[in-house]
Amino acid sequence: MFIKSSLSRLLAIILVAVISLVGCTNTSSGLTGNYTEDTLAVIETLTTVIDLPDDADNKTELQTLAREQINDYISLYRRDTKSGGLKSFTSMQTALNALAGYYTSYGSRPLPEKLKKRLAKEFKQAKIAVNRGF
Repeated sequence: MFIKSSLSRLLAIILVAVISLVGCTNTSSGLTGNYTEDTLAVIETLTTVIDLPDDADNKTELQTLAREQINDYISLYRRDTKSGGLKSFTSMQTALNALAGYYTSYGSRPLPEKLKKRLAKEFKQAKIAVNRGF
């Protein structure tokens, strides 16, 4: 009886340790957990994806990476009290919601110019705010 309860406790501790270590690894999209670096990296990736020509060879892969970064970025920083209320995060969230909504509704169709201009404006505001620390 003692061995069985000890073994189950040991197994539970090992399981908790494994889950904790797996949860602490970097995301598949390359985000590091540093808000400033991640914000600028996401802006760079999304700007590249938005500016790609329609006949680019790697367009599908880059759009997949963009979707992963959008999901990971929002997941990492939405509930973070340090970044969640910042002006840069609010601007990023507005842009990411617009882009994710477009990808969900229209797939890989080319982005309309109106949306491209709006995203460029939001990214510019976010870049300025994150560089200032806001």
